[in-house]
Amino acid sequence: MTLIIVIVILAVLVLWGISVQNRLVKNDEFCNNALKQISVQQTSRYDALETAVKIAREENKIEGENYEKIIGMRRPTASANPTVEEINANESALGGFASRLMAVAEAYPELKGTQAYQDAMHKYFEFEEQVRLSRMTYNDTVTKYNRDVRAFPGSVVASLLHFERRDYLADRPEKADIPQDLFKQ
Repeated sequence: MTLIIVIVILAVLVLWGISVQNRLVKNDEFCNNALKQISVQQTSRYDALETAVKIAREENKIEGENYEKIIGMRRPTASANPTVEEINANESALGGFASRLMAVAEAYPELKGTQAYQDAMHKYFEFEEQVRLSRMTYNDTVTKYNRDVRAFPGSVVASLLHFERRDYLADRPEKADIPQDLFKQ
């Protein structure tokens, strides 16, 4: 009889451990997916900015050297498994890229009046909003995952299976410097 009780208890513990492991894997995959979504959106946002720069160049509002400075920013990393560091670096680079382009637009007000340029910048701000929402989703998902990794008794399973805490995405301090209504008339 005691042997049956021990076997039942062990079976319950094994099933519980499998359940915790499955939850950890699910939340880990949600985190990975959220990072990939942000990476794709960053690339789309870069493409919208690149289009705006090309329009400005066609309008002869950006001289060759300025064009090279603006477009010289490296394309965002769209790796299969982006890291938090890559996403944060891309955000910083995109912010600098957008700031330089906006400075050019301020120097040439007639450029801001070009419909194609306005459309490209409108797309940029749409992608900016999508990235912002995806960053919030990622950080919320990381909160749930980290809670599972750190909370007892799930932390025991997480430790045994080498699940580690994930980093949050950092806020971009330079984002506050980018005026959101710059291209509205």
